[in-house]
Amino acid sequence: MTRQFSLLERLPAVRGRLTEGASLAKVTWFRVGGPAEVLFKPADVADLQAFLAGCPQDVAITMLGVGSNLLVRDGGIPGVVIRLGRAFAEIRTEGTHVYAGAAALDLNVALAARAAGIGGLEFLSGIPGTIGGACRMNAGAYGSDLAAVFVGATALDRKGVLHRLDKDGMGFTYRHSAVPDDWIFCGAELAGQAGDAAAIQQRLNEIQAAREESQPVRARTGGSTFVNPVGGKAWQLVDQAGCRGLTLGGAMVSEKHCNFLINTGNATAAEIETLGEMVRRRVKETSGIELAWEIKRIGVPADSPLAIAAKSEA
Repeated sequence: MTRQFSLLERLPAVRGRLTEGASLAKVTWFRVGGPAEVLFKPADVADLQAFLAGCPQDVAITMLGVGSNLLVRDGGIPGVVIRLGRAFAEIRTEGTHVYAGAAALDLNVALAARAAGIGGLEFLSGIPGTIGGACRMNAGAYGSDLAAVFVGATALDRKGVLHRLDKDGMGFTYRHSAVPDDWIFCGAELAGQAGDAAAIQQRLNEIQAAREESQPVRARTGGSTFVNPVGGKAWQLVDQAGCRGLTLGGAMVSEKHCNFLINTGNATAAEIETLGEMVRRRVKETSGIELAWEIKRIGVPADSPLAIAAKSEA
């Protein structure tokens, strides 16, 4: 009988770390979801490039940032999940430009810009995610978005080929870029303008205060759940549909900002996703508008044949 090779045995050697059955609930803001079949943390760009070049093409690869706008389903994620670490989080400034690795937190980029006297990037402090994620979805808040400050980026395709992208190559639209879904961003160059340190700090303070006043920033949430429809606000439609405070198991529509779903403590990913679909259905019934998910939902349900059994960590 031919021996079945495990996924780990089929993967190329790396300098980083490969872990079977790694918990993903611990690294997502919702604190829910099943494990990764294999989690890969590359040592650096060259390690990631070599891995992609040598990884069998039939192996599914999923990119994971800091899990701030993500729902991992309860059955986990088959294949390889890649999570970038410290080597991809470097931030440096030159003149009015900021160079940031894909794993750099948006907040840290805004703070580095402040320290260098670079204005125009303050809005990033209000986006809970990484620069890689911001590139992927043209993240925006508080009057600006990544497209407004974007200069260029580097990304690896599924075969490990490095691509350099300018603004036209990104194909930015509202909360979206046209870069292929299987490309992995390595870093980006952003441009601000020379600014007054006190004015920059004041804007950062205003954004922080606005977030804390209007959003459940200390809750287990995934950020804005639905994309604002053209000419409207998702939260208003959710509120008008009577969904503020709506619950399902341990999942709840935030009372503070009803475009946020919350894990009140013991929710499953299935409860959160089902609650979101309930909200979408009620909004459609009351307004005729079909809300689109802004939160990315990945992985398989717990009852799927592909569901991954978590390994004991004892």
